[in-house]
Amino acid sequence: MSVADLTDSRTATDALLGTLKQGRWRPRAVARFLELAAHRSVRQATHHPRALTQTTALHGLLLALTRDRRGRAWVATSWTLTILHLGLLEHRDRLSPADALTLLRGNLPATIVGSSRVSGVLAIASDLADGRLARHQGIVSPFGDYADSFADAAFWTWLVLRHEPSRTVRAAAIAAWALPITMVTAVAVSRGTMPERPRPALLRPAAAMQGFVAVRHLLRR
Repeated sequence: MSVADLTDSRTATDALLGTLKQGRWRPRAVARFLELAAHRSVRQATHHPRALTQTTALHGLLLALTRDRRGRAWVATSWTLTILHLGLLEHRDRLSPADALTLLRGNLPATIVGSSRVSGVLAIASDLADGRLARHQGIVSPFGDYADSFADAAFWTWLVLRHEPSRTVRAAAIAAWALPITMVTAVAVSRGTMPERPRPALLRPAAAMQGFVAVRHLLRR
């Protein structure tokens, strides 16, 4: 079975990363990795037509709520990244309500409410809601797991870089949300396999910082 047809996302990811390590990360190996990854993404998108339709409809709605050209570019990037990773749904054929909430949170910066003082509170509320929904419905997948981490990193990093005046808070936020993703990616590429992800408390030590940043943004004049 080819990498494109593997239903287990962990096995497929390890196989793709293995091509980099075997090729000693040379340009030819990188090109082969990108070729195989693109081929798998296209194949998996066609294997999840309902999820593809849901993703397109959701991002179409988000486009109607964007503020400007940058917002439209943000939504377009989100749509592209989402359809390229539909294989992470594995045996599921559609997005869950929790997945939709996660994608909405990741796109808050692009919408008309992104710069409002309540955006941080809305992000926290959606984070709590999508986690509760996923547990209640028993719908857990690598897609939701990774989308949640990336949505948090995208929203909170954007919020502090755009609206937080304190350099210390901005640096702490980048360390809390962007650095873990960078470190996991670096380890995966160097080892040629995906490492076990840290526990949420370690991967996201910014749970308290989310509240801190949200309150500062809410009270800021």
